[in-house]
Amino acid sequence: MEYNAEQRKEKILELLNESGKVRVSDLSRMFHISEVTIRIDLADLESHGLLSRVHGGAVSSYKNYYNMNFIQRSGTNESEKRAIAEYVATTVRDNDTVMMNAGTTTLFTLRALNSRQNISIVTNSIAIALEASGNSNFNVVLLGGLVNTKYQFTYGDDALHQLSHYHADKLILSVDGIHAETGFSTYYNQEAEICRRMLRLSESAVIAADYTKIGRTALTAIAPINTAEILVTNKTAHRDDLETIQAAGLHIITV
Repeated sequence: MEYNAEQRKEKILELLNESGKVRVSDLSRMFHISEVTIRIDLADLESHGLLSRVHGGAVSSYKNYYNMNFIQRSGTNESEKRAIAEYVATTVRDNDTVMMNAGTTTLFTLRALNSRQNISIVTNSIAIALEASGNSNFNVVLLGGLVNTKYQFTYGDDALHQLSHYHADKLILSVDGIHAETGFSTYYNQEAEICRRMLRLSESAVIAADYTKIGRTALTAIAPINTAEILVTNKTAHRDDLETIQAAGLHIITV
């Protein structure tokens, strides 16, 4: 099938929606056109905020996602996040102390922990703390500090000072970007230091991130790949990205 320019762009967006990432070389072969022409298509789509170009290709744009509030984000890729949460919950044992940062995937993980007994939770997520406080099996510590009302988390010196008093068996960390070279990253520079401190204060760390975060680098770096033990993501994540991330030292579980 021959595609005109607009049809190519629609197909590119369709592929991005399915896998989260496309490569210039693959698109060139698919459409039987030069890589130069593909890059022109990607540049046009990027100018409209529909994707973000990266070395060798493009990833789906996070501009719309970044502008969503916490409730709106909860409904984005919900089935993928729930599948991740169900698996992550199996790594938590009765009587564990668990640190959790703010995020929709960590909130789904909390819900998957309902059958666990005597779990202590240390979090900067207001949504997680409110929901967990209704379960008598959970002992909840909400870190005090400044409040980001749009994304429902606490941050700042007071939160970091309080966090330094705790130690966890496990950290469940939600991030916005996972890349073999740039490591874990977030769009929220306010929360980045909270995440770094949680990594240092936990015996082990599980990264809970849906397929759209794989191969992406967000605004603020958190830590290198080797600071966590396990990544739980979706089977639809791009295979090449998963292989490079695993080669960098992070064990990967796909669900």
